Amino acid sequence: MKLASEKAAKQPVLKFDQRAHPQAILSDARPFYTTELGAAYVGDSREVLRGLPDSSVNLVFTSPPYALHFKKAYGNVAKDEYVRWFLDFAREIQRVLTEDGSFVLNIGGSYNKGTPTRSIYHFKLMIALVEELGFHLAQEFFWYNPAKMPVPAEWVTVRRIRVKDAVEYVWWFSKTPWPKANNRRVLKAYSADMIRLNKRGVRTTVRPSGHAIRASFDQVGAGGSIPGNVFEEELASDLLKFGNNAANDQYTARCKEAGLAIHPARFPAAMPDFFAKLLTDEGDLVVDPFGGSNTTGMVAEGLGRRWIAIDEIPEYLEASKFRFDEVIPTGAAVRERAPAGGATHQHEAQGSAAMKRNSRPRRRSK
Repeated sequence: MKLASEKAAKQPVLKFDQRAHPQAILSDARPFYTTELGAAYVGDSREVLRGLPDSSVNLVFTSPPYALHFKKAYGNVAKDEYVRWFLDFAREIQRVLTEDGSFVLNIGGSYNKGTPTRSIYHFKLMIALVEELGFHLAQEFFWYNPAKMPVPAEWVTVRRIRVKDAVEYVWWFSKTPWPKANNRRVLKAYSADMIRLNKRGVRTTVRPSGHAIRASFDQVGAGGSIPGNVFEEELASDLLKFGNNAANDQYTARCKEAGLAIHPARFPAAMPDFFAKLLTDEGDLVVDPFGGSNTTGMVAEGLGRRWIAIDEIPEYLEASKFRFDEVIPTGAAVRERAPAGGATHQHEAQGSAAMKRNSRPRRRSK
């Protein structure tokens, strides 16, 4: 039985420079704006993705609108339509990924309308991505978001029969069982307990679980501890805790000054930062098909990765310009970034400059 991805119409094989500026790769589309390493596009991401060659993207990191039973300003699809709707995007994502590329999907759950029971639409999507399209589930992660509101109010704050939903899923998919990854790039500082163990030493033993504790267990030569798949920023526990309610960062402040809408569903910069470091190398291409306020592009630029962000709402991308030190006018970008043969040496030098300029610490909010 053929996978759905194999049944899809084959795209023409396009030749491209694997280190070209994204605008040179998407030569038939006009960007909304560009930076030294990336380009943002207004439009339906399915159409924009179709302009990318096969196996040209190293990482797709995104958070699409969730299937909520109340409508959001940025649009969201009903639960019973969600899987079919998203698979159209996923087929293009699968096609453009390199063989060792990764697709990281942040998705939240929701309640069923009228009852205090949870929908399983997101689990159905995960199963469809694996069983229908042939993605591999490399690993699941969990985002603890302490800023989430206690909703639905009827069940949480009025009747008090449910607690606040504060966790979202982050699924790491890949085209093969062996995607490119290196956890040495995301090591955490050793805990105080680990430092004490290193000083005191450990006694070899076997735990009740059957795990052997060897003499090397207390070594700290690796440079840090391996993080868990649920983690908390800047704390020694094992929880991935990222709020998304920053009210004083540069993006939010400048949106208010300019009278532009602030994207209502922002994820923290620490999320794409973690996965870009784990799954890509400098110069790789990162794509966010639901770009929103373009946190993904900002993070990619700071890490020296090329990027493409796509969103249907021009106002959100207009506001996302505030995330960058310099936005290149589209006309100038065409002249400087899209020569016939791909990226120029001038662009490579500019990319290095961008990486240095963006390497300073940034406030972690989308």
